[in-house]
Amino acid sequence: MTGVEGVDRPAEAQDDTGLLSPVRAGTPAEAAVGDAAWVRAMLDAEVALARAQAGLGAVPVWAADAIARAAARSPLDVRALALASRETANPVVGLVQAFTRVVADIDPAAADYVHRGSTSQDVFDTGAMLVAARTLRIVRADLERSVAALGALARAHRDTPMAGRTLGLHAVPTTFGLKAAGWRELLRDAILRVDRLLDGGLPVSLGGAAGTLAGYLEYARVDGAAVPGDDYHDRLVAAFAAETGLAVPVLPWHSLRAPLADLASVLAFTCGALGRLAVDVQSLARTEVGEVAEAAVAGRGGSSAMPHKRNPVLATMIRSAALQVPALAGALTQCLVTEDERSAGVWHAEWLLLRECLRLVGGAAHTATELTEGLQVDPARMRANLDLTGSRLVSERIAARLAPHVGKAAAKHLLTEATSAAARTGRPLAETLAELPALADHFDAAELAALCDPTAYPGAAGPLVNRALTP
Repeated sequence: MTGVEGVDRPAEAQDDTGLLSPVRAGTPAEAAVGDAAWVRAMLDAEVALARAQAGLGAVPVWAADAIARAAARSPLDVRALALASRETANPVVGLVQAFTRVVADIDPAAADYVHRGSTSQDVFDTGAMLVAARTLRIVRADLERSVAALGALARAHRDTPMAGRTLGLHAVPTTFGLKAAGWRELLRDAILRVDRLLDGGLPVSLGGAAGTLAGYLEYARVDGAAVPGDDYHDRLVAAFAAETGLAVPVLPWHSLRAPLADLASVLAFTCGALGRLAVDVQSLARTEVGEVAEAAVAGRGGSSAMPHKRNPVLATMIRSAALQVPALAGALTQCLVTEDERSAGVWHAEWLLLRECLRLVGGAAHTATELTEGLQVDPARMRANLDLTGSRLVSERIAARLAPHVGKAAAKHLLTEATSAAARTGRPLAETLAELPALADHFDAAELAALCDPTAYPGAAGPLVNRALTP
């Protein structure tokens, strides 16, 4: 095939197949933000605009119907639109030209009403909000699945003891139920943020050439649908929003990019929440830890060089997205700094950033459903690891019990020395403590053994799990 400017390019080189982004390859979100989906959203915006105008008497109903029928056909060549966009710096000009020809084939008279009074940014930004809304609904459904799976894990392992770790080392005991409840709570927070976007946070774009809606008003006056001084502009925006299911903005936002900044923030948080889950799974799945494992699936997780390995590929893919999205979201937020009534380059820079954020978050959320629903938990390994430090991870408890007798500072000093001695000799902490004269007057051997039982020091882990799971 001969490509642009005579350069030979194989057909497959023109498609982003997801080869370098396995986290989103083949997921529902990938399809929801692809080029075809974006063209569909822009055509939906054109149809919604024509119907809104028809409802207000600015476009004949028969013309709006013809425009809707033409959009349903959608015979547009996406690659041709992409190439044509190099001449106009955005894909809408070519789309409108091509779409107008399709409408003319159905009804030549209706072609005059395509994109009536509109501008490229209104169509593209409204299309972007439609793409975002459709993708966020997919993301939300996947987050709900993971929340349900994590809730089941938290409930089942409410009292399953494990070592809590701080700065990579054993700290005090916790439970796996509390850890799973924590992952669940982050994903629930993400759902709340997604819901705020879906409930009024994604607005239509309707401003005309420079944010004044002048073109829309003028055509409406020509067609007798508006008169100077009336509220046609408000009625048009409201009707357009109703047709699309999007929100009504306070002002046209051609150069007021808050909707994109809000999207960036929610997408970054959501992917970060998923990444937190993934990092913990990776750490707990280490060979020397072995407390959890991803579901065993034939052919998954294999190494090209080491046949014995079963890599945590789901967590790895999620983490890869979580490392990318904040950087992309930061660049998207940077696009708030725009100039005049429409930017030269800032608006254009948003497009791929937004799409990549949406499809990475969508891919991560979908991958997380498989991870959480199939996560294998090993309580026996958790208990074995809990015993690695010979009960030294409950030194905090014993110091607290001893403090009323010898003072807080002295108790801490004594336990620091005792735990060091236990680590040095490899003896259980309870035995080391039993030999200390300072403790002999206050605790017998049985009491010390009970105090050194790490499974008896979960703190409020169980009640915290109950609270997290309370509807």
